[in-house]
Amino acid sequence: MSNDAPLDRSAVLEIVKASLADILEVEASTISEGQSFVDDLEADSLALIELVEALEEEFAERSIDFRIEDEDLEDLKSVRDAVDYVYARVKDA
Repeated sequence: MSNDAPLDRSAVLEIVKASLADILEVEASTISEGQSFVDDLEADSLALIELVEALEEEFAERSIDFRIEDEDLEDLKSVRDAVDYVYARVKDA
């Protein structure tokens, strides 16, 4: 995949799932969009910080200055929230 190609939402989902799987040491196939980071995936705050860093690194290559703002973190409670947040910022980049 070219870094110039626009990412569709399913590509963003796969990147989020792969990053989460790596951090939480689970299979990406066990992660679904509807899962809560804390309640379903048992991710602690450190895991979520690692996820933010991994996503910022991954998407910074595709979108100049991609960042997940600290004040937005509290709104990211599920895999779907993270995918929607990232996708909204990279689709127009």
